[in-house]
Amino acid sequence: MSTTSTAAQPGDSADLGSVAVMAWHGEAPDGGVPFLLACSLGDGASGPDATADAVRQLLRGAGLSPTGHLVDATGETGPSGVVFVPGAASLALPGFDAQFVPPPKWTDAAGERGYVYIVFTTRPWPSGAEPGDLATLAAFTSDRDALRSAAHVLLPARTLRTG
Repeated sequence: MSTTSTAAQPGDSADLGSVAVMAWHGEAPDGGVPFLLACSLGDGASGPDATADAVRQLLRGAGLSPTGHLVDATGETGPSGVVFVPGAASLALPGFDAQFVPPPKWTDAAGERGYVYIVFTTRPWPSGAEPGDLATLAAFTSDRDALRSAAHVLLPARTLRTG
């Protein structure tokens, strides 16, 4: 299952356009893995062709590189990470914030692991496809070219505690 949030980014990121954040839960031999896919919808001011450059600029500004190699940032201090409570979550990177509604299994896995695996692609979401469509999500996250030109990051996941 995936859930989506789209948010237009302020400032000089008009070419970035709206960004979809989709959460899903995957299985691994050692338990569930909470994944996030972040990608532009390709609706920026200069169209889909300018989107990849805008995403690269955003990622570099956040200290990330879209090389397809996994970076473990769970021990980093700073503003990057995911904060979640049952039914709501927020992804924060320097220059980028997005809220989304994660599925319960995703929240459970994030709590158990203490991190989230994020794939932030330079390739826009397929034109005409509804963000969150499971078949499109599966195809998109299996596309080698899309994955090789994405930032792959393990970010710390934290809960808000009340009381």
